[in-house]
Amino acid sequence: MEVQIKDKDFKLFISESEIQTEISKLAAKINNDYAGKDVIFLGVLNGAFMFVADLLKNINLECEVSFIKVSSYKGTSTTGNVHELIGLVSSLKDKHVLIVEDIVDTGLTLDKIYSMIDHDEPNSLEVVSLLYKPDSFKGNHPPKYFGFSIPNKFVVGYGLDYMEQGRNTSAIYKLIE
Repeated sequence: MEVQIKDKDFKLFISESEIQTEISKLAAKINNDYAGKDVIFLGVLNGAFMFVADLLKNINLECEVSFIKVSSYKGTSTTGNVHELIGLVSSLKDKHVLIVEDIVDTGLTLDKIYSMIDHDEPNSLEVVSLLYKPDSFKGNHPPKYFGFSIPNKFVVGYGLDYMEQGRNTSAIYKLIE
């Protein structure tokens, strides 16, 4: 199956059922690791909104949810310049913080988020990401939990966008080059 978004063509890469199966596995690990702990899920907007929603449907912990919006992408590539757009509203002191990302690419966005919340003295700070590009990663905080390790190819769908389009698909598509 192929889709066209703006001027680019994409082919099916990860199906909706594969995504949901992997989310169930991630949630089971998190439920086990954080049982009885004061947890806050910190979703990174805009891309992670679908992943956060589906992940939390499978979480059996008492938890809080908050969001932050940062960006380092323009078009199909990361700029390396991270801009804080919306800050935290919840205190993270003494909480177990799980940053929820749609994709971990270079890790520059995560490094910025870590620096923004480290002063809040969370009890622990880890990353959950649906997708991880280990070959692109240059940061200091790799995800503790991730669903799929993928090659350094541009992907769209299930919250991920190309020029703000394509977030609303239930599957993930890879750019046809």
